[in-house]
Amino acid sequence: MKPAAYVYHRAYDVREAVELLGELGEDAKILAGGQSLVAMMNFRLARPSALVDVNRISGLSYLRRDGDRLRIGALTRHRAVETTRDPAVLGGYAVLPRAAHWVGHYPIRTRGTFGGSIAHADPTSEWCMLALLLDAEFVAEGPHGRRTIPAAGFFQGFLTTALSPDEMLVEVVFPRPAPHAALTEFAQRRGDFAIVAAAAALDIDGDGGGNTGGMTCTGARIVLGGVDARPVRVPAAEQALAGAALTGDAFAAAADVAAREVSPPSDVHGSADYRRRLVRTLLTRALEEAAAHGA
Repeated sequence: MKPAAYVYHRAYDVREAVELLGELGEDAKILAGGQSLVAMMNFRLARPSALVDVNRISGLSYLRRDGDRLRIGALTRHRAVETTRDPAVLGGYAVLPRAAHWVGHYPIRTRGTFGGSIAHADPTSEWCMLALLLDAEFVAEGPHGRRTIPAAGFFQGFLTTALSPDEMLVEVVFPRPAPHAALTEFAQRRGDFAIVAAAAALDIDGDGGGNTGGMTCTGARIVLGGVDARPVRVPAAEQALAGAALTGDAFAAAADVAAREVSPPSDVHGSADYRRRLVRTLLTRALEEAAAHGA
């Protein structure tokens, strides 16, 4: 199919984009990489009255360390995150380039944008999950200036966020390094949308001498995708790891808690029980990888 008729606009700075969104109304959409929006338009799942193309806006493509914080411009391409070799990024935020290879297929990673993926808010999006996992903050600009939205309050439902129709996401800020973090997922084919995804970040005490032996988990954060209309944290599984030794048994026990806590849907891709089994497998794997990185 082809998309329904729409009016095309091009913005050359953020202020112009915001003004256009305000003038065009809530049925207008921002066009960045277009890897999700255009596909939905072609299937008539989305019928925007107008598109505001923001690809010509300069200054919104960057990965920049600011003290402990990492700032990522909304128009940064997935591929730029995947291929970065900047020690300032890899030192504490290496989970981002490691996770990038899960994002779609190669052509999608070269055109899709970091901010566009987050604004789209797919519940299995790698960037949405990691933003929630690492307490990211989203900087949005609207007609009344800029505001910061915490990730915990940003994702409000399936493909739904706290952004107003006349706001544009301009930056994502990760507040603190997470050297012990990992994300993994399972899809029917590599590059397809994940059926279930799991991300974990650990706070670790003790020196294992290059391995996890003798090390203790002092805190954990766990986020699952594909089990709800948005990415979700699982506090009960996080609490199960507090004070635990970094062992396979501890990780498996926490994953079992997580599987019991969630109420995943059943659909053509798998039943709820199948998704719970995936949670156990994938979360155990993510916890093992998180513990290993930086050990």
